[in-house]
Amino acid sequence: MPRRQGYALLIALVAGTAALAAAVAFGTSLTAGNRQTPLGAPDSRGAARNPAAPANSTGTWVATWTAAPVSAEPDTRRGYPGRVIRNIVHTSVGGDAARITLSNLFGTTPLVIDQATVNTRRVAFGGQPTVTVAAGRQVVSDPVVVPVAPDADLEVAFRTPYASGPVTQHPNTHQTSYLADEHATWSTTRWRYLTAVDVRNTTSPGAIVVLGDSLTAGSGSTTDADSRWPDVLSDRLRHAYGIANQGIAGNRLLRDSPLARNGVTNLGGQSGTHRFERDVLNVAGAQTVIIALGINDVQQHPQEADPDRITTGLRALTERAHARGLRVVGATLTPFQGYATWSPESNRVRLAVNEEIRAGRIFDAFVDFDRAVRDPYAPNRILPEYDSGDQLHFNDAGYRALGQAIDLGTVDGTPKSDTF
Repeated sequence: MPRRQGYALLIALVAGTAALAAAVAFGTSLTAGNRQTPLGAPDSRGAARNPAAPANSTGTWVATWTAAPVSAEPDTRRGYPGRVIRNIVHTSVGGDAARITLSNLFGTTPLVIDQATVNTRRVAFGGQPTVTVAAGRQVVSDPVVVPVAPDADLEVAFRTPYASGPVTQHPNTHQTSYLADEHATWSTTRWRYLTAVDVRNTTSPGAIVVLGDSLTAGSGSTTDADSRWPDVLSDRLRHAYGIANQGIAGNRLLRDSPLARNGVTNLGGQSGTHRFERDVLNVAGAQTVIIALGINDVQQHPQEADPDRITTGLRALTERAHARGLRVVGATLTPFQGYATWSPESNRVRLAVNEEIRAGRIFDAFVDFDRAVRDPYAPNRILPEYDSGDQLHFNDAGYRALGQAIDLGTVDGTPKSDTF
């Protein structure tokens, strides 16, 4: 898999600095073309809605990269006035044009972007270089004609000229991005404000959306190695599909992450049930969803003691996806004996959930992640060679085993009826 910190990326970063630093005009206009939606509302630009490409083009829109908004970044009450945010993302499917989605979900004041670029190509919003994103809302850019290669690094950069916060973030990205001003550049492993990059593509079957937790987000994987299991899946599919990784570390199926005393959402984000509309159903080009949630309901406090509540929640997501014509693939819950929260009782719940998944009464198809990574001599434990060190999360080899465990035929096909 290609490594990032190469010469080409350095050139792109330098070029991005020059292009954005050259901006001298500040504005706050919001035109009628700037289409903003509440973060949980249906968006007609989502692929499940059969979006139209620009009139002078052919092809449809498909997500090549996504990151679910997780929380407000700590200590960013004023945001990053006068700084350039450079999100480095890794593509799945390629295309001949791109558009970006910016989110101010956790902001409490309007967010002004006075210049944005995709690989140094200028991006407009309703025909204007400046956009204001209201607190709690998101905005989708105009299409920009820029070649987007599959399986490659892409820089999406923008400047925030005024104080505006808190900053909507996705932390623990396992990928290096940057924050810059005229004096210095800082590296970071957070994605800020950016939640999707869609590409125009004439041949892709669509996007596979992965709803998951830290095991989908890649906790324990090597930074900048693209070794999360959705990355492995993308490689195996030869980057024909868009892969929309909507994994959030600490995410649960049934419970939102609790609020801190200052009202800022802790890591873990909104529950899979809560964010399903935004993070799955409204993804551009969505055809199949892989649901890999439930282990945090089992092992995090308060622990869910009733496996039926988990399986009922998973079944409800399947029904919602079927209502939009999506195929649903589910993953069994992986072992975690040796982790601090493991107990015989929590393991009983995990095994009961897995039994129901394997029985075929929840999803259209399933992938047996449990079987792929468990120690055959101690089946409630991860194989030592797959363990990142905490006996819950995986190393690169473990994530490779998960990605290799997926039968590629399961991600394509038609959904079953909801008669389990």
